[in-house]
Amino acid sequence: MSGNDDKVLLDLNYPAFQLELFGMDAPEIKKTFKTFKKLRAMSWNEVFRDSGLKWEEPKSAPGTYTIRLSLSYRAVVVREGSWIRFQALHRDHDGAYGNK
Repeated sequence: MSGNDDKVLLDLNYPAFQLELFGMDAPEIKKTFKTFKKLRAMSWNEVFRDSGLKWEEPKSAPGTYTIRLSLSYRAVVVREGSWIRFQALHRDHDGAYGNK
């Protein structure tokens, strides 16, 4: 496989992201990890097409993207090759777009 067909690899090591992740309540953590599991089983083409993830590039931050992790949370991510690097987690969806 090559290009957009590469399997997605997750990088959850960014400190700001971890701070928010570890502060979630148990039901939200369960929903979020269900999405992580889903992402790990997908190709990049599937990520881009998946209507539930809602992969979007905010106009305010070119080169970064947002995805829906649950109905309550969006993440700010960067794609580097096969890796999706999680940088921030926002309960307020507007915050994920830099609209706070």
